[in-house]
Amino acid sequence: MINKALFPVTEVPAVGIPENGKEIDSTGYKFIMREDTGEILSCMTNEYQLVTNQQLYDASIDTLRKVGAVEREVKVLADGKRSIMRYVIPNVKVKVSKDDIVNPEIMLKNSYDGSWEIGIQAGAYRLVCSNGMVIGVVLSKKSNKHSIYNPRISELPELITETIETTASVFKDDFALMLDTKVNKDHVQKLIEMIPTNVMEPFIQYLMSHNPDNYWDLINAATWVNTHHMNRAYNSTHQFESQIFPTITRWTNEEARA
Repeated sequence: MINKALFPVTEVPAVGIPENGKEIDSTGYKFIMREDTGEILSCMTNEYQLVTNQQLYDASIDTLRKVGAVEREVKVLADGKRSIMRYVIPNVKVKVSKDDIVNPEIMLKNSYDGSWEIGIQAGAYRLVCSNGMVIGVVLSKKSNKHSIYNPRISELPELITETIETTASVFKDDFALMLDTKVNKDHVQKLIEMIPTNVMEPFIQYLMSHNPDNYWDLINAATWVNTHHMNRAYNSTHQFESQIFPTITRWTNEEARA
């Protein structure tokens, strides 16, 4: 399945021929082209740094195999312009309840039209409805711009390795502690204070109907409102998402030591 995302891609200079017939050999733009079909995926400025799906895959596959990750899903969207590669680590898991077991997942994202940055996201996800929506805990989320001025692009293998290896260890330790630690009502109130006012009503209704007992319940409440009621186009949504896991982990450790 992974092969459908690993098609060859190349850059082709965008040249022009004005009315005088003299070719312009430097327009400041270039085409990103599929070599297997000849299809033009995008026209980007020369500042765009091409990072192929193949490069992203090659930078991650050794570490994925090292932690026992297996391919879960590969999606190629918009005729190849955007791709998502998802992996699950089946031998690392947390039993939330009798019939609720979650595994860590690694998601690699890339685009050839500038619509997505190069991304690696790690977390724990569960399917919650038939249209494919998932609810989950984001453990780590790193992204890099496709830019010739971005020095961190050369560090992709190190960033990916760190994210994958950290995810496996965090899953075993922090998640288990969340399940075993009774939630402090003061922390429930602090979470309420973090919630944007425009989604406060559905969040309060969720808390009333689910009544969090431990910190795993609390993190599910936060990820539920983030997934179901917050606008993904807003930067504040992503800021809140990035705060959920480290904040609730800190509260868990504070309560466990108390």
